[in-house]
Amino acid sequence: MTPNDVLRSLRYSLNVHDYGMIDIFALGGANVTKEQVVSWLKKDEDEGFSAVSDELMARFLNGLIIQRRGARDGEIPAPETRLNHNIMLRKLKIAFDLKDDDIINLLNTADFRLGKSELSAFFRRPDHRHYRECQDQVLRYFLRGIQQKFRPAAS
Repeated sequence: MTPNDVLRSLRYSLNVHDYGMIDIFALGGANVTKEQVVSWLKKDEDEGFSAVSDELMARFLNGLIIQRRGARDGEIPAPETRLNHNIMLRKLKIAFDLKDDDIINLLNTADFRLGKSELSAFFRRPDHRHYRECQDQVLRYFLRGIQQKFRPAAS
């Protein structure tokens, strides 16, 4: 899954309009235009599509955390320059205030089974011996669970 896929999924799940997306980016410290947002939300094969950078996606996820939970000590966290699925999963866990059991339940509603120890491996430091990279399917099913929670009629 690309950052654009995650961005599209979150926009749909949370039913956020273009200007709402701009506001979330602004909370994360990024000034973006409506044209940029529209180009990021287009399908990969559509004319006018452009890929969102890892840094801008990190700013969006930081903005989502601030929007849903508030800023920590009034500061905007520094965005990562390189994102992977583990970091996106961690940021979404924080944004939606989810515990491990909540994530497992979301995955179960999307018909994906994952154990607690498997899940905790995604949140470990990369140099930890039990660290595991989050694969596309886990992130995809997690986002599907988010969608079923926030837009159940559309699922």
